[in-house]
Amino acid sequence: MKKGFFRLLTFAIFALMLQSSLVLGAETNASATEGNSITVLQAFDQQQTQHENNQSTISAHQKQVVMFVMGVPLLILILLTAAIGIAMGIFGKPWFLAHMILASLTISLALAHVVVGLVWFYPF
Repeated sequence: MKKGFFRLLTFAIFALMLQSSLVLGAETNASATEGNSITVLQAFDQQQTQHENNQSTISAHQKQVVMFVMGVPLLILILLTAAIGIAMGIFGKPWFLAHMILASLTISLALAHVVVGLVWFYPF
């Protein structure tokens, strides 16, 4: 009887000590985590201000040159796609595969051209 009571008392004391150490450890970890969070947020804030200061790394002229370099092949692809489509429709040429390949390239380049134009020249 005494051994059972002693074991129960020892287990209860051990459980209380474990619980108190977990609570204290959680509070210590919470304060350490909070300190780390503040440090991380400050680092992000510093990076954002540095990025805002160096935001315009590409000049407007360079942006226009890139848009022109994308626009010239786009116009050529549009003309080639139309020419092959007309040749298929009017003259009955068997160039359907070439027409579809050119059309897909034209649409891809057109979408890229639109995205770059919107991002650079129409900021949201």
